[in-house]
Amino acid sequence: MEEEDETFETITLAHLDAMKASERDSLAFGVVGLAPDLRVEIYDATEARLSGLDPQSVLGVPFFEAVGQCMNNFMVAQRFEDEAELDAIVPYVLTLRMRPTRVRLRLLASPQGLHRYILIER
Repeated sequence: MEEEDETFETITLAHLDAMKASERDSLAFGVVGLAPDLRVEIYDATEARLSGLDPQSVLGVPFFEAVGQCMNNFMVAQRFEDEAELDAIVPYVLTLRMRPTRVRLRLLASPQGLHRYILIER
């Protein structure tokens, strides 16, 4: 699949895992990649710019405890605990460190994947 064909709805977990950082950085939506223990391993340039957070300050940090606390609930964080296979789009409102912002989240996880992903479309 060509990079320009990647959309929020169509990109796959396997392709996200295979992408170079520069390819992820060119996507039109934010990409947060989490390790199995839910620590941040990927924080793309789009998400850094839109959130105002420096990727170096969040890499290695527990995402739901220290970065995306407003997502630490049954709608987002709990789904990564409960569902081994996950590909869901969730309408959401981000509230931490900003005025309430309507977004769509895409939650991706699979036992075969290297990371679990939260894609954020503003």
